[in-house]
Parts: sequence; structure tokens; C-alpha cells
Amino acid sequence: MAQFGIRYDFRCPPICPVGPADLYEAALEQCAWADSLGFERVTLSEHHGSDDGYLPSLVALGSAIAARTSSMLIRLAAVIAPLHNPLRLAEDLSVLDHLSRGRLEVVLANGYVPSEFEMFDVKMSDRVKLVTEAIETLKQAWTGQPFEFRGRTVSVTPAPYRQPRPPIILGGASEGAARRAAHIADEFMPTMPQFWDFYRDELRKLGQADPGEMPPLSGMYIHITNDVEEVWEQVAPFALHEMNAYGVWAAESGSETGYQPIDDPAMLFSFGQHKILTPPEAVELISGMPEDGVVMFHPLMGGLDPKLAWENLRAFEKEVLPSLSQSQSQG
Repeated sequence: MAQFGIRYDFRCPPICPVGPADLYEAALEQCAWADSLGFERVTLSEHHGSDDGYLPSLVALGSAIAARTSSMLIRLAAVIAPLHNPLRLAEDLSVLDHLSRGRLEVVLANGYVPSEFEMFDVKMSDRVKLVTEAIETLKQAWTGQPFEFRGRTVSVTPAPYRQPRPPIILGGASEGAARRAAHIADEFMPTMPQFWDFYRDELRKLGQADPGEMPPLSGMYIHITNDVEEVWEQVAPFALHEMNAYGVWAAESGSETGYQPIDDPAMLFSFGQHKILTPPEAVELISGMPEDGVVMFHPLMGGLDPKLAWENLRAFEKEVLPSLSQSQSQG
């Protein structure tokens, strides 16, 4: 059976019926719920200075989730490395790794939104240099031994809980990022599937093991209900906000993210990124996924009402998951 994940970015635009505190509270409750059902991971995303309140502090929220869960991986995807001091990042992540008892996964990325770099007074032209430095710093810092950093000897304590260290994944949306990941990271997470082959090719050139085909990704929003039309009418404004907010960033930066500005809910629905499914349809979809596939719930997408989000999650728990478990036991 496919694995299950849950993700959050905490956009809270004016159409959001509750405030950020309520979204955070709902997310912590939902993470505890997901953990109790055996979800494989929670994924948190980071941006800065966004007018809809997009989550800027991954470690703070990750620490709160660590305290409410016991088995889910906590994946930070992605930390915009050029906007962080590498030593402080190594310290904060190490503490989070201890709080979660080794359940931390870190995805570092260059970043692509110009306004964020202006906010932190960082040159976008320095992105590659800075993300490379961040990865090398984490590797050395997490040995627990003194090392050289910008011309001085430093130590980062405590060493991580997981040994030898948490995995360091490089995210990216270019051939350069894919090939760079083969040299400096443990894994690569592309924003678009076409970049995976560059990663594989570079690994082969380096004489390393071929990782094979890209692991299946789920970029879709899934909502389970017995009234598809009514629920899509409720979800559509939030789905449009998310698509348009990401689309504006993609257009400003020229990055390939799969998002584009759009104003027609029907057209957005036709893209297939947002699946409003009856329970039997959800069972059929998930049953057809490979065992290494991931169904990633995004329950508070675009600032969605937590009450509606819970209706989705409870429908999965009560009307979908039992059928999937029964099918697996029979198989």
C-alpha cells in the first residue's frame, strides 16, 4: 500500500476564516492524528515576507510537531539555505533532531523569490555558493568535532541524535542543481520530474550507484467527500489562491515550479492537481499507486477552514483507510 504524508505551509490570506494561531493549533492536532494512524511523514515548507503569512520558521514549528508525535518523519522542504546563518542552522536542526529522536529530514534549496533575498540583503547571484557552504557546514558541524568555518575554528553542539547525522537533501529546479546534488548531497529532490535524469547521469559519471527512476511524488490535493460539487465550490477559492501565489513567484523568478496564475476554477480543476473524490474513488486511486508512492494530504491548503479540513481527514480515516487495510490483508 502507498505511504501517507501530510504537509503544511500556513498561507492565511484574507479569505481564511480563522487566524494563524488557529491554523497552527489545527495543524498540531492533525499531525498527532496522522501520527496515530501511521503516516510516514509531515512536510513543512518555508518562505519569508509573504503577505499571506506563509510559514517562515520551520524549526520552531517542527519542534512543536516533534513534541506531539512519536514516529512520523519531520521533513523540512525546503530550507532556503542562503537566507540562514549556516552555524545557527546546524545548531537549531541538531536540537530538533534530538527533540524528534532522530526523525528529522532536511531539504536545502537555493531559493527563487527575489523579494526574500532583498529582505535579508542577500544577493541572488550568491545562491549556489551559499547553499554549497551550508551543506558542507552541516556535514562538518554534525560530526561533533571542531572544524574550520570562514577562517576560524568552531564547534557545534550537541551533535545530532541520529548517527552519523540526518540526511541532507538538495532541492532544485535546474540541471545545475541536479548535478550539484550528486556531488554534495545525500539525495536530490527536484521540483519537476525532468531534472531527475540529470542527477542520475551525474551519479553514474562519479561512479556511484544509480538511484533508479525518480520516486513517485504526489503534488496533488486530495479531498474525500460524498458531495464533490459542493466541496469543490468551497475549496476552489483557496486552491486558486495557492496556485496564483505560487504562480506569481514563478513568473517573477522564471523558475519551473508547475504553477501559473489562473482565475478560472473550472480550468484549475481540469488540471487534475486537485482531486475531490468520493470514498470509493479514493480507494481506487490509492490502491492503484505503487508501494513506494506517497499520498500527501495538504489539509489547510491556502488557508482552508480547519473544520472542512477535518471533514476530509475523518472521511479518509473512517471511509477509505479501512477498505485499503482490508484490501491489503486479503492481498
